[in-house]
Amino acid sequence: MKIFTKASLVAVSLLLSTGIGFAATTAAPAPTAAPAATAPALDLKGAAKSVGAGVKADAKAAAKAKLVDINTATAAELKTIPGIGEALAAKVIAGRPYANKTQLKSRNVIPANVYEQVKDLIIAKALKK
Repeated sequence: MKIFTKASLVAVSLLLSTGIGFAATTAAPAPTAAPAATAPALDLKGAAKSVGAGVKADAKAAAKAKLVDINTATAAELKTIPGIGEALAAKVIAGRPYANKTQLKSRNVIPANVYEQVKDLIIAKALKK
């Protein structure tokens, strides 16, 4: 009887372990697209150099290029700034010219909380006489 019990336990253990083995299998990952044949080779030396000051200068230049001049921008350009809608764009245009961008807040053209949102996105260039 002992042999039969041991054999039964071994058989049940084998059945359970194979069931767990089948449950653990996963589907094969989807194949990825091959890289384009015309892609240029990476220049690792050039990439390492560009991580330095050049990247920072490029980022600052790109940020300046995107600044909206509150003295010359159209209503449509002003409305592209997050937080500036139709009414605030009209108020900004009506209050021109501005000596600096902080006058939007000091003249109560826009609320202080909106100014804090937009101050890095705008500029007030001096108008030519």
